[in-house]
Amino acid sequence: MASDLDTVRVLRALFNDMPRAPEGLSPEETAAWVQRSMNDYEGGDMAYMLEHVTRSATLDIVLRLREDGYLQDDKTFDATVEQLSTPDGRKTFMDHIIAAQKTVDATARLLRRAKRAPGDTEPFFSTLPEEIARFVQAEPGGGGPLYAEYAARPEVAELGVLQPPPDRVHEFDWGFVTERDSAWHFYVAEVWRRGTVGYFDRFDRVWQRETTAPRGGPLLTAPVPDALTMDDGITSFSSLTLVSGNGLDDPDLRQWVGEVFIQQVLPYMVSQALDDDNELPLAGTA
Repeated sequence: MASDLDTVRVLRALFNDMPRAPEGLSPEETAAWVQRSMNDYEGGDMAYMLEHVTRSATLDIVLRLREDGYLQDDKTFDATVEQLSTPDGRKTFMDHIIAAQKTVDATARLLRRAKRAPGDTEPFFSTLPEEIARFVQAEPGGGGPLYAEYAARPEVAELGVLQPPPDRVHEFDWGFVTERDSAWHFYVAEVWRRGTVGYFDRFDRVWQRETTAPRGGPLLTAPVPDALTMDDGITSFSSLTLVSGNGLDDPDLRQWVGEVFIQQVLPYMVSQALDDDNELPLAGTA
């Protein structure tokens, strides 16, 4: 366990070049002195606060490593304390910690992936047959609470994503689908709640993997119709977009989108896109 002496040594090393109030000041004078120091610090009071937070976090890391990590070795600890007394030394130490954490995180991801069998992915949601039937028959129920939630997001309103309103809206338990400009736009609630922008590329990678495999990917139970193409959804701020070359009232296309894509493919795409441990390599790469 880190001793009081260890703590004092690390504190002195970390904060040796930070401004310290003179002794003998009253509490009010000390507070005024600290405020002046913050204002005069290079970069201003925000830079001062960030520096304090960073060094305090470094203190916690060092003491933890002193208790149960590689700094239990006295010589290594002494060298680290000396290293922390300079700006370059602190930067080197933190770079080392960050790199080590990245290695640990990558190893953990690989171990979790290794434990999963190829068919282990579970569908993220399911859709009732009657809802699929209404979609195939082009009988939209209109926007509901999820549509309203999405429409109320500041970035959606600012970008005018749903303006003018879409021609048709089909709402499900997992999100909603809009129809506009010969395309179906898919809005999955869990995706936009996590931040849609971060998932454009992940959905695209799953789709490319599925459609470029010689016999189709594991999710596709029926070939993608020639008249249908996938867009990354960026322009419509959606999870993804399916564009129809034959219009949205083509009965065969609507049947495929409803019975194959929404019912069977999309639930697994969402699971894989939201799985941060799934690195989703580009098509054709290992």
